[in-house]
Amino acid sequence: MVIRSRENSIGAWAFFIGVVLAIIMGVFQSLFATEVSWIYIVLVFLGVLVGLMNMADKDIDKFLMAAVSLVIVSYAGQSALSAATKIGSVLGITLTALLVLFIPATIIVVLKTVFSISEN
Repeated sequence: MVIRSRENSIGAWAFFIGVVLAIIMGVFQSLFATEVSWIYIVLVFLGVLVGLMNMADKDIDKFLMAAVSLVIVSYAGQSALSAATKIGSVLGITLTALLVLFIPATIIVVLKTVFSISEN
């Protein structure tokens, strides 16, 4: 039986809720042409939680590689997709929302990593 820490569970739930909110926001905002700005604040908060609570030392390299890849691809793809059809607009808005979730998490993990390197 695997024992997990409570912080890891909270970070995993924050990540899951953030991704679901990003997808819902992409669909809702694109179909109804209504901007829901308070969800961005929730996504930033969830991103901070993910960055603070979800990283074990062995997972930092994987997280940073995946997060940087997602940020680069999302940034490059969001403008191209939003100019396309309605599905492209949904994907573009969803990628923007994912950026809002992942950028704070990535910044926090990078800062934690830099501080841990400087301590050695």
